[in-house]
Amino acid sequence: MITSFTDLAQASGVCKKWKQGVKQSLARRESLSFSGRKMDDDSTARLVRYAYSLKDLDISRSRWGCQITDDGLYRISLAKCVSNLISISLWGMTGITDKGVVQLISRAQSLQHLNIGGTFITDESLFAIADSCPHLKTIVLWSCRHVTESGLLVLVNKCGKLESINVWGTRIPVDCFIGLFTISPALQIKTGGLLLNVGSTSLWPIV
Repeated sequence: MITSFTDLAQASGVCKKWKQGVKQSLARRESLSFSGRKMDDDSTARLVRYAYSLKDLDISRSRWGCQITDDGLYRISLAKCVSNLISISLWGMTGITDKGVVQLISRAQSLQHLNIGGTFITDESLFAIADSCPHLKTIVLWSCRHVTESGLLVLVNKCGKLESINVWGTRIPVDCFIGLFTISPALQIKTGGLLLNVGSTSLWPIV
């Protein structure tokens, strides 16, 4: 009996019949979440590759110790479904860098929701997101301490559909928000326990 995604990935390598069975079980899935599971580059990339209809991919940090690296993100980026992904979560993936994120994001042109909070990405990733994800609506940058005002300005300027940014725990100065609201008055910014929307001249505490 197959009880985990890792087992499922291993089963796909047993023989052609088993591989076909795994493909059929994943082909119509629109959502895959590996959060809370111990996954590695090989097993994750293999399963994503078989999920042809995938729209929502969650490979957030596992409490068992996620082992996904930049190489894993590169291999995932080669999957056919990546160009159709609407939502991606890489929350807490401290083992990845701009190199892997840029590779993955460069093929995710349909992306609307992205969570890369708790990672060590820099403005390089934000520039790639700005260039590759014109449909982006929400982004979580919680505790991304290496992103700067420059990256956010480019992001908001190029992603015209952006509705919400979470910058809680970053080092972005408050003065930067004025520039962001100038570009996009309806933008909502979550920071320091507050939801800012200068377009409606309001500050709402996050409940």
